[in-house]
Amino acid sequence: MDFQFERRQRIAIIGGGPGGYEAALTGAQLGAEVTLVERTGVGGSAVLTDVVPSKTLIATAEAASSISEAAELGVQFFVKEDGKASKPEVAVILKAVNTRLLGLAQKQSEDMRGALDRAGVKIVTGDGRLDGVHKVVVSTGTGSKRTDFETIEADTVIVSVGASPRMLESAMPDGERILTWTQLYSLESVPEHLIVVGSGVTGAEFASAYTALGAKVTLISSRDTVLPGEDADAAKVIETVFKRNGMTVLSKSRAERVERTADGVTATLTDGRTIEGSHCLMAVGSVPNTRGLGLEDAGVQLTASGHIRVNRVARTSMPSIYAAGDCSDFLPLASVASMQGRTAVFHAMGDVVNPTEIRNVTSNIFTQPEIARVGWSQKQVEDKVVPGRIHKIPLSQNPRAKMLGIKDGFVKLISSVGSGTVIGGVVVSPKASELILPIAIAIEHRLTVDELAEAFSVYPSLSGSITDAARAMHIVR
Repeated sequence: MDFQFERRQRIAIIGGGPGGYEAALTGAQLGAEVTLVERTGVGGSAVLTDVVPSKTLIATAEAASSISEAAELGVQFFVKEDGKASKPEVAVILKAVNTRLLGLAQKQSEDMRGALDRAGVKIVTGDGRLDGVHKVVVSTGTGSKRTDFETIEADTVIVSVGASPRMLESAMPDGERILTWTQLYSLESVPEHLIVVGSGVTGAEFASAYTALGAKVTLISSRDTVLPGEDADAAKVIETVFKRNGMTVLSKSRAERVERTADGVTATLTDGRTIEGSHCLMAVGSVPNTRGLGLEDAGVQLTASGHIRVNRVARTSMPSIYAAGDCSDFLPLASVASMQGRTAVFHAMGDVVNPTEIRNVTSNIFTQPEIARVGWSQKQVEDKVVPGRIHKIPLSQNPRAKMLGIKDGFVKLISSVGSGTVIGGVVVSPKASELILPIAIAIEHRLTVDELAEAFSVYPSLSGSITDAARAMHIVR
């Protein structure tokens, strides 16, 4: 008797960042034959040069701030010299900090590679590109020029190649004085005066961190406020804190060029003003790493900016090709990349798929304090995009916040008119990234403010402000 065995589905993944990593694990879990192509290391830039090291640096900055602010809670640090007490200064050894964070990033990459190895994923080190719809060609070998080639046949291809810092000819990074956010970790000491060009998420996070680490920081913002795309109340809080902590914020200012000098940098603004600094961080956005991948030849549609067009299940214009992460035209968040990677595999292999709903995605900005948000925004309510009710509670009213010495921040809830369903929320607080989850769950499961208010929050707790806000929005029926 003849037996016919169905061939395992073959999945080729270009890029081992959060999207590619999750896609590889999911494919292996569902029984596919998975090959992952990665040129630098599993985890990609998110783990090696972006999210993991930057958030580790920010954690160190938070620790430095906590020590500096401990006196407000009645805790003081003293050393004895000649029998007398003297107050020591908080010293940040940036070389040690950077060594630690790069080590953590490398360890995270190794752990991720180990998980893929155990799952049976084949990992090929090299630069991958499409050769048609069902074939990936990988240039392998060592050195700056990879001259060996390996061909991977695939039923499904997932592109997850990420993005790189945008560079300007008028302020070209040199890796020493003019830097991108991937080059900051080569610094051996805290910059005397760091000029940050760009007040979006990346610029605001690093400006906040280096201020806490002891650097003089000047933030150049082309808009009216920092974080122009965020909740207006949240951006106002952050800018107030920045200025109170000694940061110089230049609003409605645009850098025309940045030049290296003998012992630092000079940033020239379009209005003719100049700012002298020791270093400059260029945080003016990113560009997708999609050039030279053979996408257009394979029939994959790109946006004018070079991002790959995808739908809510991460599929491109070609049915067998998917894209995940910052190279796609979806939200540029590591959590979204991971979800896209999983969703792409589920869809390709015929499993149950829940298309990603952008409004249900939580995001966080790791400034001090943090900003977390999810769902519809206050601006969308005010612009009548969606009917909603808004209630905000300052953290200064929260008993736990008082105990911790927290003065800045708030919890904001947005509910639908009539039903009272939770449709949005913003949290500005230390560890807002942890506090946003109850609101995200409420939105995902369409809970009303009354149902959210019925949950027991610990007293005293910062999360108590969430249930307090929900109670304040009770609808009498």
